Amino acid sequence: MDAWYAWGMVIRPSCVIFVAYNNTPIEAVKKKTLHHCSRAICQQTKSEEEEFMLLSHPRGNYHFLRGIDPYSCGVVANPGYEIIHATLERSLPWEQGFQRVASHLEELDLDRNALCSIELRSPTPFTMHGFIDFNRDYCAVLQDWGLFVDGLNPVARTNVAPLHQPPSEPHLHAFSYVVANPHIKRKTLIVAGAGEVLEGILEEERIIRAGDTSHESMREKTSYVMRVMEERLIGLGGSWDLIDTVDIYTIHPLVELYSQLILPQMGSAVRHGSRWYYSRPPVIDIDFEMDMRGVVTDLVI
Repeated sequence: MDAWYAWGMVIRPSCVIFVAYNNTPIEAVKKKTLHHCSRAICQQTKSEEEEFMLLSHPRGNYHFLRGIDPYSCGVVANPGYEIIHATLERSLPWEQGFQRVASHLEELDLDRNALCSIELRSPTPFTMHGFIDFNRDYCAVLQDWGLFVDGLNPVARTNVAPLHQPPSEPHLHAFSYVVANPHIKRKTLIVAGAGEVLEGILEEERIIRAGDTSHESMREKTSYVMRVMEERLIGLGGSWDLIDTVDIYTIHPLVELYSQLILPQMGSAVRHGSRWYYSRPPVIDIDFEMDMRGVVTDLVI
Protein backbone atom coordinates (compact mmCIF):
# COMPACT_ATOMS: atom_id res chain seq x y z
CA MET A 1 0.00 0.00 0.00
CA ASP A 2 1.37 3.42 -0.95
CA ALA A 3 2.49 5.75 1.80
CA TRP A 4 3.75 9.30 1.92
CA TYR A 5 5.77 11.20 4.48
CA ALA A 6 5.13 14.49 6.27
CA TRP A 7 6.35 15.99 9.54
CA GLY A 8 7.81 12.73 10.73
CA MET A 9 4.68 10.68 10.04
CA VAL A 10 4.17 7.69 7.77
CA ILE A 11 0.60 8.12 6.51
CA ARG A 12 -1.55 5.30 5.15
CA PRO A 13 -5.29 5.26 4.57
CA SER A 14 -5.86 3.20 7.70
CA CYS A 15 -3.38 4.78 10.07
CA VAL A 16 -0.57 7.27 10.56
CA ILE A 17 2.72 5.99 11.96
CA PHE A 18 4.59 8.70 13.84
CA VAL A 19 8.36 8.43 13.65
CA ALA A 20 11.14 10.38 15.33
CA TYR A 21 14.00 11.48 13.07
CA ASN A 22 17.26 9.96 14.32
CA ASN A 23 15.30 8.79 17.36
CA THR A 24 14.61 12.43 18.27
CA PRO A 25 10.94 13.34 18.77
CA ILE A 26 9.29 16.59 17.79
CA GLU A 27 10.26 18.02 21.16
CA ALA A 28 12.59 16.82 23.88
CA VAL A 29 11.45 13.74 25.72
CA LYS A 30 11.64 13.60 29.50
CA LYS A 31 11.90 10.05 30.65
CA LYS A 32 9.48 9.65 33.50
CA THR A 33 10.56 7.52 36.43
CA LEU A 34 8.06 4.75 36.92
CA HIS A 35 6.90 4.31 40.48
CA HIS A 36 4.49 1.78 41.92
CA CYS A 37 1.09 1.53 40.27
CA SER A 38 -1.39 3.59 42.24
CA ARG A 39 -4.26 1.94 40.42
CA ALA A 40 -5.00 -0.02 37.29
CA ILE A 41 -7.91 2.02 35.96
CA CYS A 42 -10.78 -0.35 35.26
CA GLN A 43 -14.20 -0.89 36.72
CA GLN A 44 -13.81 -2.75 39.98
CA THR A 45 -16.27 -4.46 42.27
CA LYS A 46 -14.05 -5.85 45.03
CA SER A 47 -11.99 -4.27 47.77
CA GLU A 48 -9.15 -1.84 47.08
CA GLU A 49 -6.67 -4.57 48.00
CA GLU A 50 -8.15 -6.98 45.45
CA GLU A 51 -8.71 -4.39 42.72
CA PHE A 52 -5.15 -3.95 41.54
CA MET A 53 -3.80 -7.45 41.88
CA LEU A 54 -2.11 -9.16 38.97
CA LEU A 55 -4.12 -12.38 38.79
CA SER A 56 -2.90 -15.74 37.56
CA HIS A 57 -4.45 -17.64 34.67
CA PRO A 58 -2.77 -21.02 35.24
CA ARG A 59 -4.39 -22.70 32.21
CA GLY A 60 -3.31 -19.85 29.94
CA ASN A 61 0.24 -19.45 31.30
CA TYR A 62 -0.16 -15.71 31.82
CA HIS A 63 -1.25 -13.15 34.40
CA PHE A 64 -3.91 -10.49 33.88
CA LEU A 65 -5.02 -7.21 35.40
CA ARG A 66 -8.61 -7.45 36.49
CA GLY A 67 -10.99 -5.40 34.33
CA ILE A 68 -14.71 -5.65 33.65
CA ASP A 69 -16.83 -8.41 32.10
CA PRO A 70 -15.90 -7.69 28.44
CA TYR A 71 -12.13 -7.55 28.96
CA SER A 72 -9.20 -7.44 31.33
CA CYS A 73 -6.94 -4.38 31.59
CA GLY A 74 -3.92 -6.24 30.24
CA VAL A 75 -1.93 -9.46 30.19
CA VAL A 76 1.68 -10.54 30.69
CA ALA A 77 3.17 -13.94 29.85
CA ASN A 78 4.57 -16.10 32.64
CA PRO A 79 8.34 -16.73 32.78
CA GLY A 80 9.27 -19.28 30.12
CA TYR A 81 6.33 -18.22 27.94
CA GLU A 82 5.85 -15.67 25.19
CA ILE A 83 2.87 -13.68 23.88
CA ILE A 84 2.54 -13.90 20.10
CA HIS A 85 0.55 -11.20 18.28
CA ALA A 86 -1.24 -12.18 15.06
CA THR A 87 -3.11 -9.90 12.65
CA LEU A 88 -5.56 -11.45 10.20
CA GLU A 89 -4.61 -10.75 6.58
CA ARG A 90 -8.33 -10.18 6.04
CA SER A 91 -10.54 -9.42 9.00
CA LEU A 92 -13.55 -11.66 9.56
CA PRO A 93 -16.98 -11.21 11.16
CA TRP A 94 -16.15 -11.61 14.81
CA GLU A 95 -17.79 -15.00 15.34
CA GLN A 96 -16.07 -16.40 12.23
CA GLY A 97 -12.91 -14.76 13.52
CA PHE A 98 -13.12 -16.80 16.69
CA GLN A 99 -13.37 -19.93 14.55
CA ARG A 100 -10.18 -18.81 12.77
CA VAL A 101 -8.50 -18.30 16.14
CA ALA A 102 -9.58 -21.78 17.26
CA SER A 103 -8.19 -23.32 14.06
CA HIS A 104 -4.89 -21.49 14.45
CA LEU A 105 -4.46 -22.59 18.05
CA GLU A 106 -5.38 -26.16 17.13
CA GLU A 107 -2.77 -26.16 14.34
CA LEU A 108 -0.19 -25.21 16.96
CA ASP A 109 -1.47 -27.86 19.39
CA LEU A 110 -2.42 -25.13 21.85
CA ASP A 111 -5.35 -25.10 24.22
CA ARG A 112 -7.93 -22.34 23.69
CA ASN A 113 -6.90 -20.93 27.06
CA ALA A 114 -3.74 -19.70 25.32
CA LEU A 115 -5.84 -16.87 23.84
CA CYS A 116 -5.05 -13.70 25.81
CA SER A 117 -6.12 -10.70 23.72
CA ILE A 118 -8.61 -9.76 20.97
CA GLU A 119 -8.78 -6.74 18.65
CA LEU A 120 -12.11 -5.86 17.03
CA ARG A 121 -13.24 -3.38 14.39
CA SER A 122 -16.86 -2.15 14.44
CA PRO A 123 -18.97 -0.35 11.79
CA THR A 124 -19.76 2.69 13.96
CA PRO A 125 -19.55 3.55 17.64
CA PHE A 126 -22.22 1.86 19.74
CA THR A 127 -24.61 3.54 22.09
CA MET A 128 -23.63 2.64 25.64
CA HIS A 129 -26.55 0.22 25.84
CA GLY A 130 -25.68 -1.27 22.45
CA PHE A 131 -22.09 -1.76 23.56
CA ILE A 132 -23.21 -3.57 26.69
CA ASP A 133 -25.52 -5.79 24.61
CA PHE A 134 -22.69 -6.66 22.20
CA ASN A 135 -20.38 -7.43 25.10
CA ARG A 136 -22.93 -9.87 26.48
CA ASP A 137 -22.80 -11.92 23.26
CA TYR A 138 -19.02 -11.59 23.07
CA CYS A 139 -18.53 -12.78 26.64
CA ALA A 140 -20.82 -15.74 25.99
CA VAL A 141 -18.27 -17.02 23.45
CA LEU A 142 -15.39 -16.65 25.90
CA GLN A 143 -17.39 -18.45 28.56
CA ASP A 144 -18.31 -21.20 26.11
CA TRP A 145 -14.58 -21.61 25.44
CA GLY A 146 -14.03 -21.97 29.19
CA LEU A 147 -11.70 -18.96 29.37
CA PHE A 148 -13.01 -17.22 32.49
CA VAL A 149 -10.96 -17.59 35.67
CA ASP A 150 -13.03 -17.74 38.87
CA GLY A 151 -15.76 -15.77 37.12
CA LEU A 152 -13.37 -13.13 35.76
CA ASN A 153 -12.56 -12.42 32.11
CA PRO A 154 -8.76 -12.59 31.67
CA VAL A 155 -8.70 -11.70 27.94
CA ALA A 156 -7.59 -8.16 27.05
CA ARG A 157 -9.36 -6.33 24.20
CA THR A 158 -9.43 -3.31 21.91
CA ASN A 159 -12.56 -2.43 19.92
CA VAL A 160 -12.64 0.63 17.62
CA ALA A 161 -14.65 1.91 14.65
CA PRO A 162 -12.63 2.93 11.55
CA LEU A 163 -13.97 6.09 9.91
CA HIS A 164 -12.95 4.92 6.42
CA GLN A 165 -13.77 1.50 4.98
CA PRO A 166 -15.48 0.28 8.15
CA PRO A 167 -16.70 -3.32 8.29
CA SER A 168 -20.39 -4.03 7.78
CA GLU A 169 -20.54 -5.71 11.20
CA PRO A 170 -18.05 -6.14 14.06
CA HIS A 171 -14.96 -7.91 12.74
CA LEU A 172 -12.05 -9.66 14.40
CA HIS A 173 -8.90 -7.83 13.32
CA ALA A 174 -6.14 -9.42 15.42
CA PHE A 175 -5.49 -11.59 18.45
CA SER A 176 -2.70 -12.65 20.78
CA TYR A 177 -1.88 -15.95 22.41
CA VAL A 178 0.71 -17.52 24.70
CA VAL A 179 3.26 -20.17 23.74
CA ALA A 180 6.07 -21.86 25.63
CA ASN A 181 9.51 -20.33 24.99
CA PRO A 182 12.13 -21.44 27.52
CA HIS A 183 14.75 -19.22 25.84
CA ILE A 184 12.96 -15.88 26.07
CA LYS A 185 14.73 -13.45 28.41
CA ARG A 186 12.22 -10.58 28.53
CA LYS A 187 8.58 -10.01 29.44
CA THR A 188 5.96 -9.86 26.72
CA LEU A 189 2.71 -8.06 27.44
CA ILE A 190 -0.46 -6.43 26.11
CA VAL A 191 -2.03 -3.28 27.55
CA ALA A 192 -5.75 -3.34 26.72
CA GLY A 193 -7.48 -0.48 24.93
CA ALA A 194 -8.83 2.37 27.05
CA GLY A 195 -10.72 5.58 26.34
CA GLU A 196 -11.53 8.60 28.47
CA VAL A 197 -14.05 6.82 30.70
CA LEU A 198 -13.45 7.40 34.38
CA GLU A 199 -12.30 4.18 36.04
CA GLY A 200 -13.46 2.26 32.96
CA ILE A 201 -17.04 2.13 34.24
CA LEU A 202 -19.49 1.70 31.34
CA GLU A 203 -21.84 4.56 32.17
CA GLU A 204 -22.43 7.64 30.02
CA GLU A 205 -21.89 10.01 32.93
CA ARG A 206 -18.37 8.57 33.40
CA ILE A 207 -17.19 9.83 29.98
CA ILE A 208 -14.85 12.79 30.44
CA ARG A 209 -16.43 15.93 28.92
CA ALA A 210 -18.78 13.91 26.72
CA GLY A 211 -19.65 15.68 23.47
CA ASP A 212 -16.90 18.27 23.92
CA THR A 213 -14.05 18.04 21.40
CA SER A 214 -12.57 21.47 22.03
CA HIS A 215 -8.80 21.85 22.21
CA GLU A 216 -8.83 21.96 26.02
CA SER A 217 -11.14 18.96 26.25
CA MET A 218 -9.03 16.81 23.92
CA ARG A 219 -5.95 17.60 26.00
CA GLU A 220 -7.78 16.45 29.12
CA LYS A 221 -8.99 13.26 27.42
CA THR A 222 -5.52 12.49 26.04
CA SER A 223 -3.80 13.07 29.37
CA TYR A 224 -6.24 10.79 31.14
CA VAL A 225 -5.86 7.94 28.63
CA MET A 226 -2.07 8.24 28.64
CA ARG A 227 -2.11 8.00 32.43
CA VAL A 228 -4.24 4.86 32.21
CA MET A 229 -1.76 3.31 29.76
CA GLU A 230 1.17 3.95 32.06
CA GLU A 231 -0.62 2.73 35.18
CA ARG A 232 -1.69 -0.49 33.45
CA LEU A 233 1.83 -0.98 32.14
CA ILE A 234 3.26 -0.67 35.65
CA GLY A 235 0.48 -2.87 37.02
CA LEU A 236 1.65 -5.61 34.64
CA GLY A 237 5.16 -5.33 36.05
CA GLY A 238 6.36 -3.68 32.85
CA SER A 239 8.11 -0.47 31.83
CA TRP A 240 8.36 1.62 28.67
CA ASP A 241 11.53 -0.12 27.49
CA LEU A 242 9.40 -3.25 26.86
CA ILE A 243 6.88 -1.44 24.61
CA ASP A 244 7.34 -1.66 20.85
CA THR A 245 3.81 -0.76 19.66
CA VAL A 246 1.70 2.21 20.77
CA ASP A 247 -1.65 2.54 18.96
CA ILE A 248 -3.75 5.72 19.03
CA TYR A 249 -7.38 5.81 17.89
CA THR A 250 -9.04 9.17 17.24
CA ILE A 251 -10.45 11.25 14.38
CA HIS A 252 -9.42 14.53 16.00
CA PRO A 253 -6.21 16.54 15.35
CA LEU A 254 -3.34 14.69 16.96
CA VAL A 255 0.04 16.29 16.20
CA GLU A 256 0.06 18.71 19.15
CA LEU A 257 -1.45 16.14 21.52
CA TYR A 258 1.14 13.60 20.41
CA SER A 259 4.14 15.89 20.70
CA GLN A 260 3.16 17.47 24.01
CA LEU A 261 1.24 14.83 25.95
CA ILE A 262 2.18 11.40 24.59
CA LEU A 263 5.81 11.46 23.42
CA PRO A 264 7.16 12.99 26.65
CA GLN A 265 5.70 10.07 28.62
CA MET A 266 6.94 7.24 26.40
CA GLY A 267 10.51 7.00 27.61
CA SER A 268 12.68 4.70 25.51
CA ALA A 269 9.61 3.41 23.61
CA VAL A 270 9.74 6.63 21.59
CA ARG A 271 12.29 4.99 19.30
CA HIS A 272 9.52 2.80 17.87
CA GLY A 273 7.19 5.68 17.07
CA SER A 274 3.41 5.23 17.29
CA ARG A 275 0.54 4.32 14.98
CA TRP A 276 -2.41 6.65 14.53
CA TYR A 277 -5.55 4.87 13.36
CA TYR A 278 -8.19 7.24 12.01
CA SER A 279 -10.83 5.49 14.03
CA ARG A 280 -13.35 6.24 16.75
CA PRO A 281 -13.54 4.44 20.09
CA PRO A 282 -16.39 1.92 20.36
CA VAL A 283 -18.94 4.10 22.20
CA ILE A 284 -20.58 7.37 21.13
CA ASP A 285 -19.00 10.46 22.77
CA ILE A 286 -15.71 8.70 23.59
CA ASP A 287 -13.14 10.51 21.45
CA PHE A 288 -9.70 9.13 22.27
CA GLU A 289 -8.39 5.61 22.82
CA MET A 290 -5.01 3.91 23.05
CA ASP A 291 -3.54 0.46 23.50
CA MET A 292 0.04 -0.83 23.67
CA ARG A 293 2.04 -4.01 23.49
CA GLY A 294 5.54 -5.34 23.88
CA VAL A 295 6.10 -8.57 21.95
CA VAL A 296 8.94 -10.31 20.17
CA THR A 297 6.86 -12.09 17.52
CA ASP A 298 4.27 -10.27 15.39
CA LEU A 299 2.57 -12.32 12.66
CA VAL A 300 0.18 -11.78 9.76
CA ILE A 301 -1.90 -14.90 9.10
